[in-house]
Amino acid sequence: MLNAIFSKNFKKSFKKKDKIIQEKVKIRIRLFREDPNNLILNNHKLSGEYEGCSSINITGDYRVVFEFLDKNTVNLVDIGTHSELYE
Repeated sequence: MLNAIFSKNFKKSFKKKDKIIQEKVKIRIRLFREDPNNLILNNHKLSGEYEGCSSINITGDYRVVFEFLDKNTVNLVDIGTHSELYE
C-alpha cells in the first residue's frame, strides 16, 4: 500500500469541500493507495502548471493532484474541480 502525505494546500482545499465530496475523496484515496492504476481512477500525468504531477478522478469533475516522492510514497498536492485546478 502506498504511503500518502497530505500537503498543506491539499488539507486547506479539502476542508472547504462539502461532506459528500470529502467522503468520496476518502474512498478514492483509499482505493488509490491500494491500487494506483485502478481504471476507475483514470490516473494520468499532467503538464503545464502541474508538470511532474499526475491526477486521479474523484467524481466526474473533481480531481486530486499528486506526485510520487518515491515508488512507495505520494504527496497529495491539491483537490478541486477541473476548472478550479486547471484554469
